[in-house]
Amino acid sequence: MTRSEVREHIFRILFCVEFCEKDEFKDQVELYFQGHEKIRTKQKKEIFEKVTDLIEHLDQIDEQIEAHTKAWNLTRLGKAELSILRVAVYEILFDEKVPRKVAINEAVELAKKYCNEKAAPFINGILSKIGTDEDEK
Repeated sequence: MTRSEVREHIFRILFCVEFCEKDEFKDQVELYFQGHEKIRTKQKKEIFEKVTDLIEHLDQIDEQIEAHTKAWNLTRLGKAELSILRVAVYEILFDEKVPRKVAINEAVELAKKYCNEKAAPFINGILSKIGTDEDEK
């Protein structure tokens, strides 16, 4: 499985979790994996660890997104767009193995696949601003 495929599974899990309570998180992940038996155990572990770490940093991630979306608060964003942004911001801020440009490009590709045509440029703009701010720190 490629890194892009792992990232897409992380996005899908985050998207599903948006419709549940936080205390149901682990159950939702287990249900997701039941529907994807072809994912190997090692990859399931990697996906689960990254999703869990992302959820632990969710407040910081959401703060970054809100700070860079000007007139848009998180409730106005589509669930798919928000989940894509969360994965990318997590990678930019907390995953040193993923270069920023890769995180942004992968987020744009996910937006092209799962969102409307306006989402990809919107997501690219938000993530570019976050990346620029990180450079300034």
